Amino acid sequence: MKTRESGMPEEKVWDSFFQPDEILEQLGLRIGVGNVAEFGCGYGTFAIPAARRSRGTVYAYDIEPQMVAATDQRAASAAMANVTAVVRDFMAVGTGLPTASVEYAMLFNILHAEEPGVLLAEARRILIPDGLLGIIHWNCDPATPRGPSMSIRPRPEQCRDWAIDAGFRLRQPGIVDLPPYHFGMSLEKPTRT
Repeated sequence: MKTRESGMPEEKVWDSFFQPDEILEQLGLRIGVGNVAEFGCGYGTFAIPAARRSRGTVYAYDIEPQMVAATDQRAASAAMANVTAVVRDFMAVGTGLPTASVEYAMLFNILHAEEPGVLLAEARRILIPDGLLGIIHWNCDPATPRGPSMSIRPRPEQCRDWAIDAGFRLRQPGIVDLPPYHFGMSLEKPTRT
């Protein structure tokens, strides 16, 4: 199932909203990380930079075949053989990855979904103990050039609270500003809960 208001602008416009390497660094995606999973890969804006940091596989999921094709093309152009882009309705059936099989999960611009807890639970399931979850979303500002309607756009505190309720622990420095239009946070799956 598609998330609410999940349409994408032209790739060049989308890419202009982000500094992926800086965002990944701020959200704890270290060089040498193992497997990574991205829920809603879009054009591969984050999957490809994540693949450059990973010694494992980056599993890039999207429900839209054209987004998966764009990610595949971007990976091929960058000679990144460690990207596996998959058309999958992860909201309905999960990622299909084994439990505790990835070190880092990305939920970027997707927690406006009808059931954010489903996404957070699947991220927690596939993460190894002490694995990290990166979250970014649009600021709660109607002046942003994109993003879901303000009525469904989550606030930073909501995303944090949903993640904590799903069993994650917020890492320092907490909620961070990701100019010009986003906020983000890095959370950890505790070894024991």
